Amino acid sequence: MRGIGYTRSMTPQHVRTLFARLAQANPHPVTELDYATPFQLLVAVVLSAQATDKSVNLATRELFRAAPTPAAVAALGAEGLLPYIRSIGLYKTKAKNVAALARLLLERHGGEVPHDRAALEALPGVGRKTASVVLNVAFHEPTMAVDTHVFRVANRTGLAPGKDTTAVEKKLLAIIPPEYGLHAHHWLILHGRYICTARRPACPRCPIRDLCAYEDKTDVQP
Repeated sequence: MRGIGYTRSMTPQHVRTLFARLAQANPHPVTELDYATPFQLLVAVVLSAQATDKSVNLATRELFRAAPTPAAVAALGAEGLLPYIRSIGLYKTKAKNVAALARLLLERHGGEVPHDRAALEALPGVGRKTASVVLNVAFHEPTMAVDTHVFRVANRTGLAPGKDTTAVEKKLLAIIPPEYGLHAHHWLILHGRYICTARRPACPRCPIRDLCAYEDKTDVQP
């Protein structure tokens, strides 16, 4: 993902005001992926790459009923996973990765999801963004997972303009007030998913409209 041309950054006071408003609107944001354990969260996040949370939840509902643990998923193997996740994009590659990461969790970590970024990123199908989500949601670390929604909001609003996800992540981690660090990435994801959408942002109902640098604000409720 490349920057989208909005370079006017917010002042520290505006940043604090932005997160205060998002927090007021949604004090306890949560992931929209369904899971019951850190392992299930890890699998769901791996499956969610280039797929919607809704489609992942539909698939994992049956998958986690049949195979809720690393041992059960490893026993299924890649071929056994295919019927459960066939409706998700890139399902063949994801099946291989999920089966492999389940085996590695058993071999290297006693079947537990490690609370360590390097160990997480060493698992098949787990990149920086996936590791950040797991560290934040499962282990309550104030990480910043920059997906397409966060990237768009950060650039469009002027919150943390950057040409790539790494630049945006670094800027966000540097400017977010500590008291908002734990939930910041969820607020930004949900804001991008439901209000600051890609094609036609819902500017009339945006709680941070007056802080936003976007010049082409919409005037009509989508």
